[in-house]
Amino acid sequence: MKKQIILRCLLGGIFGIAICTFISIINSVIVNDGNIYMIVPALSLHFNTDLSAYIFQTIMVMIYGAIWGGSSIIWDKHNWSLLKQSLIHLVICSVSTFPVAYILHWMEHSVIGVLIYYAIFFLIYFFVWLSTYCSIRAKVKKINAKMNNLSL
Repeated sequence: MKKQIILRCLLGGIFGIAICTFISIINSVIVNDGNIYMIVPALSLHFNTDLSAYIFQTIMVMIYGAIWGGSSIIWDKHNWSLLKQSLIHLVICSVSTFPVAYILHWMEHSVIGVLIYYAIFFLIYFFVWLSTYCSIRAKVKKINAKMNNLSL
């Protein structure tokens, strides 16, 4: 179990870096001024160089990804209800990744900024959860249909 969590954390860290890089490229394409924007300008104000800020951001998104990757072990707790799995996963991810988003200036540092961050976070989480649920439900229906055909 520990080995599985460590592996998932490592993979999550790698995915965190990949996703952050992809988002940075997309943002740079949207700005469309020929420059690449790998960090939020507000983050660079806390460091002597953009490179220092980028290294810090990379470490933070590795932590962010590792939290998501490691917490995915919850979905393997088959003796837990889907509601329990979902709520525990949601709480772990939302509470532990908020500081990363705040420190990296992915949100406005105000009450409104925090509320908007959580609204977006919960909305994205809900749609990912719902699409995963529907996909799994469809697979289960297929399996059940095959089993019913075999028993006839």
